[in-house]
Amino acid sequence: MKNKGFGHRFPLFLAVLLLVGGPLFQISCSKGCPDPVSSEMEAFDVFFRTHYDSITIAPRQVRAEAIGRMQACRDSLVRHDYLAFVLKTCLATFDVDSARLLIRQIEAFTDRQPFSPRLADLRSECLNMKGNVYARMGYMDSAEACFRQSYEQRMKGVRTDVVPDILINLADACNRQGKLTQSAYWYRRALLLCDSLYLLSTHKVPIYYGLAQVYSSLRDFELCDHYYDLAVRGYDQMLPFEKHFYLNNRGTSYYYRGDYLTAIDYFRWAEGLTDDYPDMSYEQNLSRLNLSDCFLQLGEADSAAKYLGLCQPFFRKLGVNTALYYLDTQHIQLALLRRDYATAFRVFREGVSSNGIDPDLVHIRYQYLRQYHEDVGDYRRAYYFLKKDARLDDSIRSERVRMRTADLTLRYQQDSTLMAHRVLLQEQRNEVLELRQAQFIVWAIAVLAVLIACFVYLYNKKQRALMLAKSRRMVSTLRLENIRNRLSPHFIFNVLNQEMAGLNDSEHQNLSSLVKLMRRNLELAEHLCVTLTEELDFVRTFLELKQSSLGPDFHADITIEPDVAPDEVMLPSMLIQIPVENALKHALKDKEGSRRLWITARRVPGGIDIRITDNGGGFRPDSLNRGTGTGLKVIMQTIQILNQKNREAIDVSIRNVSLADGEEGCCVAFRLPDHYDYAL
Repeated sequence: MKNKGFGHRFPLFLAVLLLVGGPLFQISCSKGCPDPVSSEMEAFDVFFRTHYDSITIAPRQVRAEAIGRMQACRDSLVRHDYLAFVLKTCLATFDVDSARLLIRQIEAFTDRQPFSPRLADLRSECLNMKGNVYARMGYMDSAEACFRQSYEQRMKGVRTDVVPDILINLADACNRQGKLTQSAYWYRRALLLCDSLYLLSTHKVPIYYGLAQVYSSLRDFELCDHYYDLAVRGYDQMLPFEKHFYLNNRGTSYYYRGDYLTAIDYFRWAEGLTDDYPDMSYEQNLSRLNLSDCFLQLGEADSAAKYLGLCQPFFRKLGVNTALYYLDTQHIQLALLRRDYATAFRVFREGVSSNGIDPDLVHIRYQYLRQYHEDVGDYRRAYYFLKKDARLDDSIRSERVRMRTADLTLRYQQDSTLMAHRVLLQEQRNEVLELRQAQFIVWAIAVLAVLIACFVYLYNKKQRALMLAKSRRMVSTLRLENIRNRLSPHFIFNVLNQEMAGLNDSEHQNLSSLVKLMRRNLELAEHLCVTLTEELDFVRTFLELKQSSLGPDFHADITIEPDVAPDEVMLPSMLIQIPVENALKHALKDKEGSRRLWITARRVPGGIDIRITDNGGGFRPDSLNRGTGTGLKVIMQTIQILNQKNREAIDVSIRNVSLADGEEGCCVAFRLPDHYDYAL
């Protein structure tokens, strides 16, 4: 069949031809190289799943993307899979000529390839699309044959999840040929497959409205409405063409009942649905054709003529005999309504032949022929068509009765077979259930025993851990108490020795400071940690006491940076006092000239940095004033015990430094981490 629009589409498919018709690529790879064929096949499967629903919504867009991906493929089978996807988009846009061209290309490829499950899937897809083309053109016997072959090929392939869709097409082809019993059989088989494959309920919707269409043709409107009600539950999840199929066929069921107003509502709903989808031209014009028929039945000639005029150019261009016969029939009815007998006679004489036309349409044509001859006074011909119409009507009624009887028999057989299978499956399930119950009891006892053993083990382990932790805390506490008890008398002894050596009556103030210092020392000795404010207060008292003995050349600078909150910073008690005492005793006491001491506290990333620096010439291990080092040992032992229970440790460093005036000194630095835990 010629199609004037094919020339506008030729460049697109010329590119497809050049790609698919070229030589096949030979793919080779050294050992260890990933297989590009399997990756391309997986990429196609993902593309198919994610873009399938878009075929009817945006067919041209997904067609362009499929062609782009096809051009990037090296495996010929995958490229033809993409080509089959392009074929689906052609059917969505009713591009029949292009679809035929692609079908021939895919068939030529599959005929020269060795069998494989993926090739069977491709053949099945091609045959399914070929059947759809035949169905669109009205050749339902050829469509049925293609769908049967597609079903057989798909059962040899990999993607059996699409078998219900093929069976739906096969059932629809049988329905349109009047093979209603076979149509119902294939629909029910598709429904059974959906259950066995555990497919979503949305896959069953086309089956429901397909069965409804069958029972509408059999005039069993009770079952018809039952299946339509099942189908409408999934209306929101339907694709656009599925929604149109449901609305159009449900409207047809009301047409058969003579409820033309309800039928018009459904047909208008179906026509309005296609307004948002320009590629659904076939569905749009089919709705208009049905609307014109309903208005003719209501005697509204003007409305019928309006819809006939809208849809006639499309079906004339399409050239499908069934549609053309239906158009001629409506033109005849419209002419009879307007009493335009010349036009009616011309359409009778020049219209499409009734060969291969559905008997229901021929039956309607006979009624109009009888009416025409009655109106023109040719009663002999009117009686002739009356008898032909009566015979055809009896034949149609008899066929419907036979088909309904056959359908009941088939349903009984299917239900009996299915019931026997269900009984057998239930018996097997009961046996498996009993075995599983016995296994469950054994496993439950074993698991319970293991849980009890684990509980006893973990309980004993926890008790041992608690006892060990308690012992460690007690040891740590005793060690610290021992260290503190050694520190406090040692400090007092040093101070008294120094002060008593130079004691005279004029140093009353120094004695007061000494008393304060001793009292404060006793208070600090009772605490493991103090605030920076408390520690510095103690150091200042100590420095005031030592000022007189060191003379006017001694200067002490205490600097606290603004970002340090001394009332909130905690540190081990005597942490600053001991380095200060060592600096005075071992470095600054005998130094000539200026004697300086700097105490600084500043915030650093993650903590507080405290430094005690003097200009006493630096730390010298061989110095005569080196001392016993008891104070620093106490500090280091305290820090070591505390660090054992903290993630971040207090860092301590003692090093000689060069000062700005060229002198050398000693710097004792402590880094106190934030969130340090002083509890034991």
